[in-house]
Amino acid sequence: MILFPAIDLKDGQCVRLRRGEMDQATVYGDDPAAQARAFADEGFEYLHIVDLNGAFSGTPVNATAVEGILEAVDIPVQLGGGIRDMAGIEAWLSRGIRRVILGTVAVRDPDLVKDACRQFPGRIAVGIDARDGKVAIAGWAETSELSAVDLARRFEDSGVAAIIHTDIARDGMLEGLNLAATRELAEAVDIPVIASGGLAGMEDIERLLRPENAKLAGAIAGRALYDGRLDPRAALARMTAAEQERAS
Repeated sequence: MILFPAIDLKDGQCVRLRRGEMDQATVYGDDPAAQARAFADEGFEYLHIVDLNGAFSGTPVNATAVEGILEAVDIPVQLGGGIRDMAGIEAWLSRGIRRVILGTVAVRDPDLVKDACRQFPGRIAVGIDARDGKVAIAGWAETSELSAVDLARRFEDSGVAAIIHTDIARDGMLEGLNLAATRELAEAVDIPVIASGGLAGMEDIERLLRPENAKLAGAIAGRALYDGRLDPRAALARMTAAEQERAS
């Protein structure tokens, strides 16, 4: 199980939004590369990056900041936000992104996602951002009639490396992960599922490690890390200890 620290990029800065509202952004720093190095130094093994401007505009906007992060750290990076065609997928993978996250295009053009999975095995993830169980797209500005589970099932056996499931109502609100909905999604498909949205502190790590959530592949932490509510070293140590206990 992996704990991913999130770096959300808006206008080249590290920010956190509340429920995806761009006018509700808290700026946590203007040096994303330095933040990435700090996360790597704390022991995180995988970074989660979102180009927020790109998610709304439909084309990458914070490429300079992302490239700076790639130069700054050696750990793998997954990136989402504004990547909606094969050229964009190929460009980011060639620059060193380990895994591209496709969200809006997964709803609008699922065949593109499947084609990308065939061309780049293990390097394509699907972002499923849900509001009251329905998938939201275009930087969460539009809500579809498609359920999170139905969208996930479209990609069963297609080679999708992971699904990142975000509960929009909880994102940035420190109200706790929606593990019930994420677990329902994980039980509906064989694709690894990562929980996102609302992680508030160590209590969420403990909940994540309960036996009923064993199928989950991990979780994304954002505001709790930036606000100091979650001690990264303590959280990572607890997750390592839990894995060792399961293995013994």
